[in-house]
Amino acid sequence: MRVVTFNLHAGVDGWGRPTRALDHLASLGPDIAICPETWRGDDGTDFVAHLRETLGLEGAFAPLARAERVTTGHGPARWQPLLAHVTGERGLYFREHRELTTRQRRHRHARPDVETGEWGLGLFTSLPIHALDVIPLGRLPREKVRRALIVAELSDQGQHFHVAAIHGAHLSHGSPVLYRRVARHLAAVSPTLPVVLGGDFNSWRPLLRLMLPGWTTLARARTWPAAHPHSQIDHLLGRGPWRAQHAGASDGGSDHRALFVDLALDDVPVIALG
Repeated sequence: MRVVTFNLHAGVDGWGRPTRALDHLASLGPDIAICPETWRGDDGTDFVAHLRETLGLEGAFAPLARAERVTTGHGPARWQPLLAHVTGERGLYFREHRELTTRQRRHRHARPDVETGEWGLGLFTSLPIHALDVIPLGRLPREKVRRALIVAELSDQGQHFHVAAIHGAHLSHGSPVLYRRVARHLAAVSPTLPVVLGGDFNSWRPLLRLMLPGWTTLARARTWPAAHPHSQIDHLLGRGPWRAQHAGASDGGSDHRALFVDLALDDVPVIALG
């Protein structure tokens, strides 16, 4: 089975131009798709409905913030404004919990044609779903959005296992607190069933080893920034006898690359890759 995690960034870039992220996800042929930054517009684009209708995927969506999405933006060839991490981007606006920056307010005022909707985390699959749970993780003080963990019990060829999806906080925003909550919830998942944990962790693997010990790396590839990646902050981790047959990352129009792995279950434990 193929597992993909891909941060979709609501289908727009940092200037508010539409991307090919959804089409790229479909081209990877996922049996399981973990989708941070999934978008559900109030009166427009609905990624959940699109994935159901085009790929036959079912699952869960955890809304994590009310947001505004621009699809008529323009700018230079680079993916987002040079200082977007400081002054704010121009594609997505979040003001449910924190005010926009001065520059964002100016850019937002210049773009009144925005689509309002829910921004959140998605876990979708074509495999049989036996249980599905969305676990709220709260909001860290410095963040604009909430966090959640989605846990599903699935089966493939009669073998049952769990898949958990996460979109983690940045270290600067308190990710160790968040991952302690994640570890506590995953410790309660049945120890007799294998588990895949995936998503955009906003963290390097050496730090995750400290915050989430005991997990095997199932896919190793640089995922960020997508155009010229130097880091892996998107991960697919395993607990149990998973065997990775093929893995990699590909640029699909978002600011992250899509990370994928073809997995099989063995009767013997796998050797940790790192």
